Amino acid sequence: MDKIQKQALQVAKEIVVKFIEVGRISPSNFSEHFNAIHADVVASVVEQENKLAGTSEDGKGDAR
Repeated sequence: MDKIQKQALQVAKEIVVKFIEVGRISPSNFSEHFNAIHADVVASVVEQENKLAGTSEDGKGDAR
């Protein structure tokens, strides 16, 4: 697992824990919410990396 994947995993975990603390998610349905949140975090990281690199989602050319 590379550094970015580990950080995305940590961020997703922290988000879910915060939602549990404020009562928006219960510990019993942690896994279904965690998977969705983790996927969103990873997608956001990839999108941001592509914007910074100036490439489109397929990795070819300018994103503009």
